[in-house]
Amino acid sequence: MATIKDVAQRAGVSVTTVSHVLNATRFVSDDARERVEAAVLALAYVPSAVARSLKHNTTRTLGMLIPNNSNPYFAEIIRGVEACCFDAGYNLILCNSDDQPDKQASYVRVLAEKRIDGLVLVSSGVAPDLAAQLQAQALPVVLVDREVPGLDCDLVEVDHTAGGEIATRHLLELGHPQVVCISGPAGLTPSSQRRAGWKRALAAAGVARREGDLVRGDFTSRSGYLAMQSLLARKHRPSAVFVCNDVMAIGALCAIHEAGLCVPEDISVVGFDDIELAAYTFPPLTTVAQPKQAIGTGTAKLLLERVAGATGAPQRLILQPELRVRKSTARYRPST
Repeated sequence: MATIKDVAQRAGVSVTTVSHVLNATRFVSDDARERVEAAVLALAYVPSAVARSLKHNTTRTLGMLIPNNSNPYFAEIIRGVEACCFDAGYNLILCNSDDQPDKQASYVRVLAEKRIDGLVLVSSGVAPDLAAQLQAQALPVVLVDREVPGLDCDLVEVDHTAGGEIATRHLLELGHPQVVCISGPAGLTPSSQRRAGWKRALAAAGVARREGDLVRGDFTSRSGYLAMQSLLARKHRPSAVFVCNDVMAIGALCAIHEAGLCVPEDISVVGFDDIELAAYTFPPLTTVAQPKQAIGTGTAKLLLERVAGATGAPQRLILQPELRVRKSTARYRPST
């Protein structure tokens, strides 16, 4: 790989002159500039990002750490963050923790070693040392969806409780006497908040929760499939199910179809997230839509402001979800 010395030698100028041409930091004659530019092109010279970062104390690089890159919801959030960062002249390094706190901690160290200018973080479960680790790195951080106990920084999230309530109320308004819930894992804020919304809607409608009306998954399609199988194996199967994310809801739809039942004729299903695939399931999935583009761009803008030196109290950007009614829900029809 060509070095700046190689460029200087080919152009017949000093290394300092090459640096001034590349960084536009001082006047250089047209003749010298043209020779430097020709040498850069001929040698395919690429300036060292490490050297520039040491000189300017910035890498124009941001990090983003997510818990599960197989979940389409995160892919859609990444799209918004990356587009906004690219437009602002920043590169984005993406890391996947696989929902493992230890792997998450390792990636935080790796990203800090890469001298990133700031970090977008969707945390992975309970990680008691994460706040201290991030504070020690002194990096600008914006959290998405999930708070980190002890870490006081900007946060972007949707009102998950309202979303759970909207989903459950929709099913109740269709006349379903009871709504069961396939929840996400314990210990994750979005999961507990969506579950709280489900409970609040039932209480507002005067519907008592029964033992077994809550089944837990882990936000994967397989867990939704298995949870739905367990519900169908009961003596009295539910007529309506609120599933706390679309990926689990797709697994639930599969289990219902395999059991020879129809959605929504036999069971109505509502998901959460409104991933792009939700509109193309069979039948198309009624779901609570998160404003993913707004989450991504809002997150990136907050982080870029902090990287640029913005001070002040941490901001909380709370966005509102909306119900997308499709074909997976219908009015309750008592079985004969």
